[in-house]
This record gives sequence, structure tokens and C-alpha cells, in this order.
Amino acid sequence: MNKKEIQKKYHHKIKLINKYNDHYYDKSKPIVNDQIYDNLKIEILQLENDYDFLKSEKSPSKVVGHKPSKNFKKSIHKVPMLSLGNAFSEEDLNNFEKKIKNFLSIKENFKIYYSAEPKIDGISASLTYIGGKFCKGLSRGDGKEGEDITENLATISDIPKVISSKDFPKEIDIRGEVFIQNSDFKSISEKFANPRNAASGSLRQKNPNETKKIPLKFIAYTFGYEKGLIVENQSNFIKKLSEWGFKTNPLNKLISGVKNLVKNYNEIEKKRTNLDFDIDGIVYKVNDFAMQRRLGNVANAPRWAIAHKFSSNKAVSKILDIEIQIGRTGALTPVAKIQPINIGGVIVSNATLHNEDEINRKDIRIGDTAVIERAGDVIPHILSVDKKKRSKDSKKFILPKNCPSCGSETIKEFNKVTKKVDAVRRCSSEGYYCEKISIEKLKHFVSKEAFNIDGFGKKIVENFWKLELIKFPQDIFNLNYSKIEKLDGWGKLSVQNLKYSIDQKKTISLERFIYSLGIRHIGLENAKLLSKHFVSFSEFKNLSKQAVYEDMLNIDGIGETQVTSIKSFFSNAANIKVLNELEKVLFIKDTIRNLDDGLLNNKTFLVTGKLNGISRAEIKSLIEEHSGKIISSVSKKLNFLIVGEKPTKRKVDYAKQLKIKVIDQIEFLEMLNKTS
Repeated sequence: MNKKEIQKKYHHKIKLINKYNDHYYDKSKPIVNDQIYDNLKIEILQLENDYDFLKSEKSPSKVVGHKPSKNFKKSIHKVPMLSLGNAFSEEDLNNFEKKIKNFLSIKENFKIYYSAEPKIDGISASLTYIGGKFCKGLSRGDGKEGEDITENLATISDIPKVISSKDFPKEIDIRGEVFIQNSDFKSISEKFANPRNAASGSLRQKNPNETKKIPLKFIAYTFGYEKGLIVENQSNFIKKLSEWGFKTNPLNKLISGVKNLVKNYNEIEKKRTNLDFDIDGIVYKVNDFAMQRRLGNVANAPRWAIAHKFSSNKAVSKILDIEIQIGRTGALTPVAKIQPINIGGVIVSNATLHNEDEINRKDIRIGDTAVIERAGDVIPHILSVDKKKRSKDSKKFILPKNCPSCGSETIKEFNKVTKKVDAVRRCSSEGYYCEKISIEKLKHFVSKEAFNIDGFGKKIVENFWKLELIKFPQDIFNLNYSKIEKLDGWGKLSVQNLKYSIDQKKTISLERFIYSLGIRHIGLENAKLLSKHFVSFSEFKNLSKQAVYEDMLNIDGIGETQVTSIKSFFSNAANIKVLNELEKVLFIKDTIRNLDDGLLNNKTFLVTGKLNGISRAEIKSLIEEHSGKIISSVSKKLNFLIVGEKPTKRKVDYAKQLKIKVIDQIEFLEMLNKTS
């Protein structure tokens, strides 16, 4: 096919997939099944991968799902609707419980009770009640902001409109799942692909009278914001929900012990096909609310809850080839190209092989027949290969000793922490000298958590690189817009939009800027720690002139691994040039310290010895919550040394020598107006 024929084929497919989207999302009447839709999506993405000149703002590579209806205004959740970590095995559950006990510093034999709640495969919703009246209903959205679907939710008979119980809170967000029972779905199955799609489409109806015709159900299971809730644990809260008129899951149980959790999991999985609603796992929540509050959250998930997913989906396919992908840190990841196969409703054509050791351990070769596993949202991977079906002339796959991109030597580093050689092989090139690493660094630079430039996705990074429009991060802010306007798929308006998006991002916080640089071992949390330590970009950049990095080891959470990475970054001339050039075009905001917020502001702490009933992690959380700071060694910068059982004598003696105040756990808690 010539270029025009390819473009014609491509735009026909784009038009077709948007037609499918329109029927699915806005009309709630899917006209194709999931497999046909997924296959079309794969064909479009493959065409874009094969031909650089193909581009459309309506491509599935740029659009996720379908744009929200203009009929629904957005609203902020008072308390975010967090996602959950996943568990797939008994070992995962043991690790989950171990982390809880370590964080809370409780004994190994302490019984933790969990509310085990089967996870209905529906659509999450949050219902706001004020004075017992249902006032507002939001979809989950992105967890922070949802769509106001109050009128549609009001059509669901399971949702009480007025609650007169005297013990019902003055204000509360009741959260749960909207779903359709399998028996009810049979009567509307010609309109929707599956029960979950039916629930989703119904809640997005523009006319609530249309939503009313769909037999939607609602099961309540938790709360967000509350004012006046008097309940001490999750199991009692669920009982209260029933008393207040909400439907709850009849399979909920209160369980202690990982073995018992697994036993219950196996029993429910056997019942799964006989249930009148779809479930995809069981959610375990620490039952005690006081414990939940102590545990708190990490990133976007609570420490006190986890979702135990049901059996993963597996399928058999042939390995057509093995390719090497190079990440922004130089890691070489082998990826198996397989014959496309449908696994759990998703078409899979790639499966990760993780690293060289994994390939050797499983003896994976090109041409092998392999079992592919896709568990939850985990990237598909090769579980095993059928050696009986292997051809006699097959050869072992060996990772290249030189980088396929730049030719630099590939190395396996020695890990000082584990005292072992890393399993991952890496390109030894530094800075921006390796093309593949540079492209991945640029993708990271514009990513959501970094500069988050609208309309500047991974595909644009790759295309602009090939056209030599960008080579370094600073090039993004000095683009040749006249040249871009002449490119296929670009016009005056789209170029203006791109320029506007880029200009909007010329102001950025120090923590996001540090994260955007893609320094190895420096994720979002470490970037936050560094930004609080350095406060300003000029102080951070001055690292390139400093010979001593030891002071950074006083930052709690920053260790030798991170410091070594930062040293390596600042020892590279290309990286220094990038910093200097970015400084010319950006306004990098100083980190604002909350000096007046907490009881411990401007005070530094160090813990030595074992504390009673409280872990290092929790005491660190308490100190930071009250504007204090943890440092890693005794020095003149230290204000208080908190001493537990069997403290390090050297630290105590040195603190006394420096006239630093030595306190015990009770004295520390008294500083916070707490009692032990």
C-alpha cells in the first residue's frame, strides 16, 4: 500500500472505534463485543507503531475511554477515594500482615482481625448525606474528583433518600458499588456487553428516566468524610449500614489469621459461579478504626487494606521473537513477542521476560509454546514453556553484551545492600548519550507526575526525536513551531494548543522538577524529601560544585544508594548542561516549609533503641505530621534524642556531650499532648 492508502485505512479505523465508543459510553448500547473492540484498538496502535506519519487526536493512544459528558459537572471528593494494593497469594498476605505489625510495632502473636468483603465488579459511587438526607452522588472519577451523577443515583431503590435514625451522622459520605445482578442482566443483555458495562452506561445516561429503567443495585461498604460517626470498627459499621437501610454484602466476614483468610477465599472462589453478582476478589480491611488511623496511607492506597484477587487468567501462545527494551535508567528488559491471544477479554501480544536470570531459569527460547499469565493489572508474563513442543534447532537467548542502541558495554552492578550482583543488565552510558535512554528520559520528563504537559505524550516524544526537534529536555521549551505546523496531522490550531500547554508548565515545584530529571532511585517520595532539604533550585544545583554529599545522609529516607545516584548524575557534564539550560526557561518554585503549623516545628529528632508499642515508621509519621524532622545521626543539628529499650550507648553519650536533650517515649508523647 502507498502512503495515501495507509492513511485512508487508518482514518477509517479511527472513525470506526469512535463510533463504538459513542455507542458504548454515550448511548450505552454497545454494537460490538469486547474482543472485536480490543482487536480494532490493537490494529490502530500497530499501524501507528509501523508508520510515523499516522496521527489522530481521536486515537486510542491519546484518548482513554470517552470524554465525560458535558451534562455532568465535576466535584471534588472531600476525602479521596483511594485505590487498593493487590495480593495474589498467601505469601502476599503474609507480607501484608507483617508490614502492619512492623509499622505498629506489635508482637508476632498479636491477632489482627480483618473485615473480609467480597469485591463486587461494579462501579464505585460516593453518596453524601447531610442531616439524614441524600444530597449528592459522585462517581469515583480519578479518586480526587468525580462526576456529579446525583439524579441517576437517586433512581436506585437500594439507596435510602432519607435516614431518620438518631445515631446517623450529621454528615457522611457513604461509599459502595453500583451493579446489576446476573439474573436481571439477562433481560437487557442485548443492549450491553456485560453487567459491569451495563451499570457504567446506565449511570452515564443523560436522562435519569432512562437510568430508572435499568435494574441497578447498590451495596454499601465504607465511608469517606464523616461528621458525628460513633463506630469503633468496620464490622460494626457494616451492621450500622444495614440498620440505616443500606444493602450490604451477605458474604462479609470477620476473620483473623492469614490461613483463615485463605480458607475463606477458597470457599468463596468455589461459590463464585453460583452467585447472582460478579466478584473479582476479596478486600481485607483491618477491622479496628483506631489501627486504621495509625496505619494511614502510602501514596494513593491505605496501609490497612488490600484486595486479594481471584485466579489469574492464563492462555497458551507461541513466542515469535524476543526484543530488548531499554528504560530511562538503562535497564535492558527482554520482551516476548507472542501470537496475539485473548486473555480475560484483553488481547495480549507482548509478555515481559523480566531479566536474563528469569530467561535462564525458565529456559525460554524463541519459537517455544508458552503459558502466558495475566493477573489483575499486572503486565502479562511467561509462566512456563512446553519443552516437549520445542524444535530441535532452537537456541538459548543471550542478552547482548553491548547496548543495542548506543553500543556501550552492558553491565550487571554489584548491590552493596544485598551483597549480590543485580539480575538486571544495564547500558553503561551516562547522561543523554544513548538514544533509547534519552527518549525514555524525555517521556519521563513530560509524564503526569513530572511536567504533565497536555498533548505531549510518548508518541509525540518519539516522533519529535526522529525529526530532531528535541534531543534534551530544554528543547521542549524552545520548539520550532513553524516547522511543526507543516507536519502531517498538525495544523495552526493544534500547534497553538501545544504551545499553550508547554507555556503553562514553565512554572513547576522543586519536588516535581527533581522527579522529572529521572535520576535513578529518586522517585516522587525521595524527590519530596530532597526538595524539603534544599528548598531552592539554586541550592539543589549547587551540588555540582560540592565535593561533600554526606549531609544528605541526614535526610531520613535518603540512603547511600540514593546519594550515589545523585553523585553520578551531577558528575555528568550533559546533565549539568541540561540543568543550566532549563534554569533559563523555567520558574522553579521554592519549597515552602510549614513553620507555624505543628507543635514540633523547627525541631529535629533521632530515635535509638526499641520503643514500646510504636514503630520507627509511626513515630516518624507523628514527628513529620507535627512539622518536626527526623535526622539520621547525632550532631549539633539534633534537638532531641528519643531513647527506648537497649539504646546505642555511643549515641546517648555523644548526645549528652553535645548537651542535646535526651528524652524517653513518654516525654515525647507529652510534647504532643498525648499519653502513652
